[in-house]
Amino acid sequence: MESLEVLRRGRWFATLDPALAAELIAAGRVVALDAGQWIYSEGDEEPGLCLVVEGVLRLEASVGPDRDVLIGLAGPGQAIGQSRRFGGGRRIVTARAQRAARVLLIPDAALPGIAARQPGAWPATMALLYDQLDVAVHNAALNLCLSPRERVAARLAQLADDKGEVPATQADLAEMCGLSRKSASGHILALAERGWVAPGYRSLRVLDTAALRRVAGI
Repeated sequence: MESLEVLRRGRWFATLDPALAAELIAAGRVVALDAGQWIYSEGDEEPGLCLVVEGVLRLEASVGPDRDVLIGLAGPGQAIGQSRRFGGGRRIVTARAQRAARVLLIPDAALPGIAARQPGAWPATMALLYDQLDVAVHNAALNLCLSPRERVAARLAQLADDKGEVPATQADLAEMCGLSRKSASGHILALAERGWVAPGYRSLRVLDTAALRRVAGI
């Protein structure tokens, strides 16, 4: 199955026992999303798991009644979500498609039955929750302790896929780094002058991830 091959490249899904992975696939449904379409919003009552098969999801958090901020992106193979059984409650972020996407949605109600047959289901769900917390805390720490250019370099290195493609615009990167678009663009151009990044029209490509990590000290 095409979706299974994509998910196997994801850090979390690749660690699963094959029998558990097969059950999760069977319990889920693949949903096609248009650009901007929501999967769920912050505060929604029903948890569950979401795995990206194709495209990119925007993860946004509210900072007031009329403002949401971009805190991260999830690309092919990545998993997000939680279960009410372990550490779950209302959704804490809004997830919507950056562009046309396909996701595998696994309802929380299906997880107890899977866990009854596959003892590794709950530890795997807890590991996914911990991984999301780890990423959130790490990114918050980077924004607190790094200079603006270091923040941009760190985020570029973090977001680039194995081909160097970054699924974020310069405006997205500025928002995630807590910078104005003009400031972020200036830092991107400075990194491009060194041959480490190739900015294009609504696109970014990393040419030297190791150099960006050295700049950021990570």
